[in-house]
Amino acid sequence: MHRIVVASDSFKGCLSSLQVADSVQRGVRDVYPGCEVVKVAVADGGEGTSEAIAHASGGIRRTVSVSDPLGRPVDASYLICSDGTVIMEMSQASGLTLLQAAERNPMLTSTYGFGEMIADALDKGARRFIIGIGGSATNDAGIGMLEALGYRFTDKDGHLLKACGASLSKVSRIDFLNVNPYLKEAEFMVACDVDSPFCGPDGAAYVYAPQKGATPEMVVELDAGMRHFAEILSQTESVGNVDSPGAGAAGGLGGALKAFLKAEIRRGADIVLDAVGFDDAVKDADLVITGEGRIDSQTMTGKLPYVVAERAASRNIPVVAICGCAEVDALPMFQSICPVTPADMPMSSAMDPQTASMNIRDTVRSLLTRNIND
Repeated sequence: MHRIVVASDSFKGCLSSLQVADSVQRGVRDVYPGCEVVKVAVADGGEGTSEAIAHASGGIRRTVSVSDPLGRPVDASYLICSDGTVIMEMSQASGLTLLQAAERNPMLTSTYGFGEMIADALDKGARRFIIGIGGSATNDAGIGMLEALGYRFTDKDGHLLKACGASLSKVSRIDFLNVNPYLKEAEFMVACDVDSPFCGPDGAAYVYAPQKGATPEMVVELDAGMRHFAEILSQTESVGNVDSPGAGAAGGLGGALKAFLKAEIRRGADIVLDAVGFDDAVKDADLVITGEGRIDSQTMTGKLPYVVAERAASRNIPVVAICGCAEVDALPMFQSICPVTPADMPMSSAMDPQTASMNIRDTVRSLLTRNIND
C-alpha cells in the first residue's frame, strides 16, 4: 500500500483522535515502512470538534468566564478560525461533565453560560458559527441561552422567569425588546447526531433527561413544560416552529437554535469532515482506517465511523474500523471491524493510554500483515 488515511474518532476517556491516528501510523510503518500515512483529526460535533478543526485550519482560541449549568463561574473556550468562523462546543459551558453526580438536575440546570459564549463572540465581531451541542446537562429548551442573548421569558403575571427546565410550563410571554442586534447578521450551523423531536415519548425529556439526573416524575413535568413551550412558540410571530428532527437534542437546545436563530441542523460528522477537508485527503488512498471506542448497531445511525465509511465507499476505497470493543462482527461498508483490546484484558488496563496505543498498533500491524499474506 502506498497511501493510507486515518480518520478515527477519539477513544473517549483514553486517546484523542490524533493519538489514535499516531498509534495506527506506528502499526502501518511496521508493515509498510514507505507508506504515506495521512492523519486527519476528526470528531462528531461534540467533544474534540474545535480541536479537530483547529488542527486542520489553525485559528485562535479565546477563553471567557461564563456560567456553568448551575450559574457558577467557569472558564470556557471557543475557536476563532482564520476566516472568522467560530467553532463552539456547548458542553464547555453547559455540559454534564461540569457537574458532580449529586448536582445533576435538569429542572434546575440552564444553558445560560452557552448563551454568554455566543454573546461574547458576537461582540468580538463573529457572524458565522459552527456549534456542537452534545453532552448537555440541561433540559431548558434553550431558554437559558436565549436569555443571555437578550430574550426575556415571563409568566402570566409578567414576572421574569428563571431560565431552567422548571420554568418551561410557566412561560406565558416572550419579550424581544433587548435581543442582541448582532444576531440579525449571524448564521448558525449546528452539529447534531440525533433526530429526536422536541417533546413526546421520543423527545428530549423522556429519552435524555434521565441521563441528566431526572427522576420519572421530573421527566413527566419536563415533557409537559416542553409541550407548553412549543405551543407558546406556535403562537409567537417571528419565531419558527420546533417540529423538526433534532429539535430535542441537548434538552431542546436544537429546537431553540433553529426556531429563534434560524440555525441549520446537520449531522455533526458531516460538518467536521467538510471543515477538515476529508474528501480531498482520501483522494488516491488505498485504504481508510476509522474507528471509535465502541462499535455497535448505533454506529450506523450516523456516527463518525459510519459517515467516514459512507464517503470513502462512494470513491470505492476500502474501509477498516478499529475500536476498543465491538458488539457487532460486521456492518455494511466496513471491510472489517477490529477490536483492539485482547479478550482477557481487564478494562482498567485497556483504558490506560499507553496500553491502548500499543493495542492499536498491534491490531493494525496484524491486520495489514494478513492483507499481505492474503
